[in-house]
Parts: sequence; structure tokens; C-alpha cells
Amino acid sequence: MRSGVADYSAALLGALPGDVVIGTDGEVNLYHMGNNGLHAAIYRRAIARPGVVVLHDAVLHHFHLGALGREEYLGEFVYCYGDWYRGMAEELWAGRSRSASDERYFRWPMLRRLAERSLAVVVHNAGAAEMVRREARSARVDVIPHLPLPAPSVDQVDVERWRLANGVLPSQTLFGVMGYLRESKRVMAVLRVYARLREMRKDVRLLVAGQVGSNDLERAMEPYLNGVIREAHLPEAGFQMRAAACDAGINLRYPGGGESSGMTARWLRIGRPVLVSDTPENEGLPCLAVGTGLSEEEELAALMMWLADSVVRRRELGRAAREWAEREMQLPAIAERYWRVLSACRCAGS
Repeated sequence: MRSGVADYSAALLGALPGDVVIGTDGEVNLYHMGNNGLHAAIYRRAIARPGVVVLHDAVLHHFHLGALGREEYLGEFVYCYGDWYRGMAEELWAGRSRSASDERYFRWPMLRRLAERSLAVVVHNAGAAEMVRREARSARVDVIPHLPLPAPSVDQVDVERWRLANGVLPSQTLFGVMGYLRESKRVMAVLRVYARLREMRKDVRLLVAGQVGSNDLERAMEPYLNGVIREAHLPEAGFQMRAAACDAGINLRYPGGGESSGMTARWLRIGRPVLVSDTPENEGLPCLAVGTGLSEEEELAALMMWLADSVVRRRELGRAAREWAEREMQLPAIAERYWRVLSACRCAGS
């Protein structure tokens, strides 16, 4: 499927030690779960035959909203939080059309059943680990950083040709919002800020690349796309080239679902400054943090102008990002950590 989870799974599979025997049913099963209906069969199997589950999103609330009917959803919510909260579950079910952007749906992760059943739970950051521990105190939780997905090399000549073809001058700073575009990526906030900045200065440009997650968001974006370079889903080589063409990345996520972003990892490896939301999921990353409250758009605008004002500033931040990624995001080391978790669970079950 076209998903970061699928790409992650394939990269990890290829990096495991060579003597590991891999099949569709092993001594220990490794399940990759995201907050997406694509993973319904994986969820059912992980409950039926517990193994090690990798939570690419530590909030599964939206998954349950899509996978369950009303009574099943209410039952699952009560299982996670107790009968005292049945009224809250009924309210959330009734308002589920707003779940993509309503902070309340991110406040109730609905992880308990999967976390309690699994032999171990792997997450990619400390914020996600804390979510799991709150939901299932007895669960074994391992934090393993997001792995660097393999990416094709980029020819700088192609980058410069693409920028020129899209009217991006060498004196201009190109910001990018890339990947699967949903409300929690704060796309509308970025577009509103960009519209304001373009009225004040012409040296700031914006690329928005990726598939939009909902018709409502697509309609809301339309009036703000004037002056924006807009591209839809791209093959991997084209996607990597556009990422390299950006002088800085914007990868806000709020409300957060405990996920660590593959897009942030990609930009760090390329050596680009990245603006992220100031949430627990992003703690420890060499990124510029944008507040999530009422000042979000003001902070974003200030940081974008701060970056646009100095090419030296952007280069130094990009160098620091690349050095951090080279040190912290080594695929063989991450695969080895997975193997240790799998081995420990295998030994515990033997």
C-alpha cells in the first residue's frame, strides 16, 4: 500500500540479521499497527495470536471509530476506561465526523486491549511510551527510534532545474509541507501563515506535496493555494527530489497521536531545518518547535521569517540535523534492537 508504515516494514525486514528465518507465522509475530482502517486484519490477528506490536500511532481511537459499529465502539471504550465513561463514549461517537481535528479524540488512545494482549509494545518516542503505560500499566514497552527509510540519491542539477521550472529563485527560501495531508498536520494553519507572509515579502515560497486525507480539507485548502506550488502523490524518486529542493521543512502535528514522523526523519537525513509542533513526540529532536496554542500561527510566521533571513542560519541548522541523523538513526543498529526485543519475547515464551 502507499503508506509510511508499509515502507517502514519493508525497510526493517531487509535489515534484520541474515540468519533470521522470516515467514507469515513465526515463533514470535511482529505486527505493525497504525491509526488506519488498512490495519483492521492486523489488529484482529494481533489480538488472536499475541506477538510484538509496533505502534506507529499511539492513538488508535480513529481506527476503532472506522472499524467498529456503535455498540462495539461503546463496548471497547468501556473496556478501556470503565463504565463510568459510557456517556463520554456516546458523545464521542455522535460527534465522530469531527474526530480528525477535535482534540478530545486524541485524549483517549483506546490502546488497552492491544497493549495488554501483546508480548511487547514498540513505540518510537517517549511521549508514545507514556501513552501506552497510562493505558496498560503491565505492558512491556520498548522505545526504538524511527528508522531511516531507504531513499534514492538526488542529483543537485535536477533539484535546481525543478526549482527554476517552478519559479523559485536562488534568493528565495522554499518551505515544504509534504506527505499524507490531514487536518492534524496543521495544513490550514501553514497556508494562512504563508498567505500573510507573501503579502509582506516575496522571498518566501511554499511547496505542498502529498495526497489530501479528506474532501473537506481539500475544499478548505483551495482558496489558499494561490502562489503555492501544489503537487499530489509522487513516486519515491520524485518525492525525495522535492524534499531536497526545500530549504526548510514544516511538519506540524497537533493533536499528536504518539507518532514519530518519517517525513521529519527524511528531512533531518537530507540536512534541512525542520519546524515541528512542540509536543512530547518531538522531544529530543534537533528541530525548531512551534507552540500548539493560540500563538501557533504567530510563532510559525516568526520562525519562517527567521529562517528566511539567513542562508547561513539554515545551513548550520541543516548541518546539525544531518549530523544528529547520522549518529542516532542507523538502520542496522535499529534492526538489532528489534531483534533483541523479539528474541527476549521468544525466550520468555519457550
